[in-house]
Amino acid sequence: MIRLVPLLGVVLLGATTAIAAGPDMGAVQKQATNWPAIFMFLFFVLFTLGITYRAAKGSKSASDFYAAGGGISARTNSLAIAGDYMSAASFLGISGLVYSSGFDGLIYSTGFLVGWPIVLFLIAERLRNLGKFTFADVASFRLDQTSIRIISATGTLVVVAFYLIAQMVGAGKLIQLLFGLDYLYAVVIVGALMIIYVAFGGMKATTWVQVIKACLLLGGATFMAGAVLYLYDFSPEKLFATAVQTHPKGDAIMAPGGLVSNPIDSISLGVGLMFGTAGLPHILMRFFTVSDAQAARKSVFYATGLIGYFYILTFIIGFGGIALLMSDPSYFKLGADGTTYDKIKDMVGGTNMVAVNLANAVGGPYFLGFISAVAFATILAVVAGLTLAGASAISHDLYAQVFARGRTTEKAEVNLSKLSAVGIGIVAIYLGYVFENQNVAFMVGLAFSVAASCNFPVLTMSILWRGTTTWGALAGGLVGLVAAVVMVVLSDAVWVKTFGHPVALFPYANPALFSMPLAFVTIWAVSSMDRTRRANRERAAFDAQFVRSETGIGASGAHAH
Repeated sequence: MIRLVPLLGVVLLGATTAIAAGPDMGAVQKQATNWPAIFMFLFFVLFTLGITYRAAKGSKSASDFYAAGGGISARTNSLAIAGDYMSAASFLGISGLVYSSGFDGLIYSTGFLVGWPIVLFLIAERLRNLGKFTFADVASFRLDQTSIRIISATGTLVVVAFYLIAQMVGAGKLIQLLFGLDYLYAVVIVGALMIIYVAFGGMKATTWVQVIKACLLLGGATFMAGAVLYLYDFSPEKLFATAVQTHPKGDAIMAPGGLVSNPIDSISLGVGLMFGTAGLPHILMRFFTVSDAQAARKSVFYATGLIGYFYILTFIIGFGGIALLMSDPSYFKLGADGTTYDKIKDMVGGTNMVAVNLANAVGGPYFLGFISAVAFATILAVVAGLTLAGASAISHDLYAQVFARGRTTEKAEVNLSKLSAVGIGIVAIYLGYVFENQNVAFMVGLAFSVAASCNFPVLTMSILWRGTTTWGALAGGLVGLVAAVVMVVLSDAVWVKTFGHPVALFPYANPALFSMPLAFVTIWAVSSMDRTRRANRERAAFDAQFVRSETGIGASGAHAH
């Protein structure tokens, strides 16, 4: 069995497997200790721990813990959204895909980016007007609290669990490559820090960790791309011409079709990327941190610009890697004769290290250390957001609303959320260690598929279609969840590469094209057949929900919903 490990939880299996970016890292060799990177990372950690300490002193209520009291500005929130979304996998993985496949590497950048107009026009304002702390607040606004919160919390925890496992494994492998630390130490460091950020600082600390990380990542990527363009007189034409002459595939790197050739898989991949983004619980939580729906809309607008700019930079970095690194043997493992090497397969650390090696080529060892530290800091920002989303689902959606049925105090709810963050962190450390050498690439595909097939249909149908009923939403969410999981398990990534069967029972790597429509059709069909009294009351309550979702009347603040 080929061992495939995702880079920061986002992996490309073969040509078309995972929903996010980042080819196989393979067996990772521990590198020499990178002291500049370690010192820069320690500075980042100490600075953010100081922020966490201040945030902990200011977090007095459930609103403070879950939503930063609704006091985050639109511009700050846009940076936090970008920081939560721009993973190191996007930075290292997509640049690596461009390096190996050329133009086609942008398929992931495009898929990630085009999901944001959906968030902007369909979700952001309505979410802020209807919700309080989690997207389950919105989905259950006029539907049965218990049933909808259970399916919403289940979808959230599945996404968080699989995303976190992949992040932890990717973190350990990345740090072995960049810092020279042991895998176990890396996993424990990431897990301990994410527990501290979330359990003590809540959303305020998580927000500022994500903001700082976004600024560092954008700044580092901008400098690197600018340095590449400077070497080619700021002429993309010269850069591309050099890349075509250097790359083994020649002119083919400027044409589509080299990465994802199966049209069905290509469409399914795009569906998963687009609609999965609009169902990620840690992203949806960010819209409750601003004061009103207008700020939520601005947050998405600004974040889309930042994310789009970032993906342009990864494109330049990928082609810069082709032009500057492929002809330099010092960045490759040489053959037995000491001179020959494969320009794609033999790069030290694999193609995911293109951006890191390019940092050394254009900025020397200290810039290499900076980029390495930023890559690690990026993991912390992402796992902090995931942990907070999982803890919120347990304490707010399940405990407070389902088990206690509202008969609890804010203090008890927040305390449980902090304990949940600790528990999630410990479990993540354990699973990250256990899955070190396992094929976990499918987990990210599963996370995005569940987000697109369970969370997104339940959320959108509950706020956009009058006919949606509790039974319809419950059945549709469950069908989407089960279908996504089953299709991923039966695909080549798991059925063949993990279980060892000769042929995959589900022929496509990405299930969203099939599982998401199935969820929508189930919601429509079951809701249409539901003629109970409760269903009639839920349909009648749509008008009040619609007015509030469009106008914000009655949604004066995140803490006063």
